Amino acid sequence: MTIVTSTSIDVDRFDDGELDETAVSIEIGSASDIGPARGPISIVIPVMNEEGNLPELHQRLRSVLSTTGVPWEILFIDDGSTDGTWREITRLRANDPNVVAIQHRRNFGKAQALANGFAVARGNTIVTMDGDLQDDPDEIPHMLAKLNEGYDLVSGWKQNRQDPRGKTAPSKLFNWTVRTVTGVQLHDFNCGFKAYRREVTDTIRVYGELHRFTPALASAEGFRIAELPVKHHARSWGKSKYGLKRLFKGFLDLITVFFLTNYRQRPMHLFGIPGIISTALGVLIALMLSWDRLINDETIGTRPLLLLAVLLIVVGVQFFGLGLLGEFLVQESHRPRPEPGRYLRRALGIGAGFDRVTVVEMTEDGGSTVSSA
Repeated sequence: MTIVTSTSIDVDRFDDGELDETAVSIEIGSASDIGPARGPISIVIPVMNEEGNLPELHQRLRSVLSTTGVPWEILFIDDGSTDGTWREITRLRANDPNVVAIQHRRNFGKAQALANGFAVARGNTIVTMDGDLQDDPDEIPHMLAKLNEGYDLVSGWKQNRQDPRGKTAPSKLFNWTVRTVTGVQLHDFNCGFKAYRREVTDTIRVYGELHRFTPALASAEGFRIAELPVKHHARSWGKSKYGLKRLFKGFLDLITVFFLTNYRQRPMHLFGIPGIISTALGVLIALMLSWDRLINDETIGTRPLLLLAVLLIVVGVQFFGLGLLGEFLVQESHRPRPEPGRYLRRALGIGAGFDRVTVVEMTEDGGSTVSSA
């Protein structure tokens, strides 16, 4: 599925039907010129075995979104549920055409669910949240208002977190570590309640377990990040899908994020420095041994330093080779993203096969039109 959005033009700046070109010649990047977040709004919700939470969640979202004055949709991603979650989503869709959904063939993880949700969402503003009713839909207008201050991504901060201490204490350590390593000064990277401009979700790649690090990935791309305290509720139905192993996975993923954000576009800088050091040391030791052999007429064939010199030179050359391979991969990395359809079993309100082009265009009265090609 290809999504084409016409969000870069302020539709209120028309003069007798002709576009004022000077009005749209703005430089994106500062709070004063980035412009307000525009509709439609997509609420992207990955769910797994949340059958009992969906009716109330839908009702609360509908009451909040109906006051925004712009078109909206609620996109559920059923990530391999084994209960009646998909049946409940189907019932909600039958009663509300604003509900759309996709169903994975199995559990692919939250990151893949979000990636597929970003790919099929039709909104120019995208809000992600969990389906367990712990995130409060009443916070959505506040997040949209924060986006309108000139930010590209607004991340929620669960100040008064309603989770057991066994989850909150490791989370604080994790958040401190991520802040230190990435330099992105957020308090709660684990919070899935976030609001994005379409440009952000079209730019960053979310896979594996990297959904926790979307602010760091977005910041590395130059987007403006903000944090907003949000209300957090205790889970009233179902059970948490996360355990202590999430903490260990998070630290491993942090290493990935560090290298992606610092060396993705310059892998030779990562591998070249140890390559230079290793090769230089090897050559230096080899020169010393050559002096002993040629000038002092000493035997060097049995000396361990000879093996060390050869090893250091070989390792240095291998580092340079890895750097060159990384440079080649960077050149080949700018390819179209894979379509999400290969992960799915069924879809509601999306389009079979995701082979259509959905065009979302803003109208002069602030609304939008949606067409398919």
